[in-house]
Amino acid sequence: MAHEVTNARIAVIGAGLMGHGIAQVFALAGLDVTITDTVAKSLDTVKARISANLRDLGDDAAAVERVSPRAELADAVRDADYVVEAVSEDLPLKQKLFAEIERHVRPDTILASNTSVIPITAIMQGLHRRERALGTHWWNPPFLVPLVEVIETQWTSPEVIAWTMQLHRAAGKKPAHVKKDVPGFIGNRLQHALWREAISLVENDICDAQTVDDVIKALSGRRIAVLGPLENADLVGTDLTLAIHETVLPAIDSRPGPSPYLKKLVADGKLGFKSGEGFRKWSAEEQAALRAKVVAHLKALRDR
Repeated sequence: MAHEVTNARIAVIGAGLMGHGIAQVFALAGLDVTITDTVAKSLDTVKARISANLRDLGDDAAAVERVSPRAELADAVRDADYVVEAVSEDLPLKQKLFAEIERHVRPDTILASNTSVIPITAIMQGLHRRERALGTHWWNPPFLVPLVEVIETQWTSPEVIAWTMQLHRAAGKKPAHVKKDVPGFIGNRLQHALWREAISLVENDICDAQTVDDVIKALSGRRIAVLGPLENADLVGTDLTLAIHETVLPAIDSRPGPSPYLKKLVADGKLGFKSGEGFRKWSAEEQAALRAKVVAHLKALRDR
């Protein structure tokens, strides 16, 4: 690519929840970042929000000075080596945005979309130079969760993938190469396979929701950070894994669609935190305590 990752110029499109966090990560890595948003309030407050995060984490407060808000999209992307979009999950909006971005960047500028839902191929199919486009799925909050999924399309060049992987490694992230643009990429496919069975256990009255969560936290949660599922399969033996699968997999929920139990929760207005009840009831105090516990846990892991 035109520039080394150590002096790459970054442009972030969207200054909301994900965008400001992505800008913060790259700025903290010593890179110059421009950021833009059509919502003036988001753009006006972005540096203050980044500064608050840096103070809270005990990171270099001067990193915020590497972030430059720009009111106009063209000004934000014109000199960029790498552009990452982090706007709302709206396919026509993203397609229109990348068509405009492509008019203002160099031919070798890499274009990335941060999405967890929309296929990257659908977003990038209208570009003139699709070989320089890919997906990067960051997880919330971006400055605490190390994983970034780097999603290849059938058009993405190997050089673009390699450069983007290197960029994110240099910024302190753990990039994962997703070789095919499949729904859910890697992380969400694994996560929701677990959620599907968790819901099924409750739906079939095998246990209640609290017990499901307790079992995961007392079992998988204790070792999954250092022992991945396929490492675990090799540890116990692929022969034992096969024997277990022959017995257990036929009994595990394999419906291709969402659980009727989950559909009924939504139909009944039991929407989780936002309504005060989902799989279980949540007071405002319980919600705040759980959110704080998650953030404190992620901070502790980051500081190790």
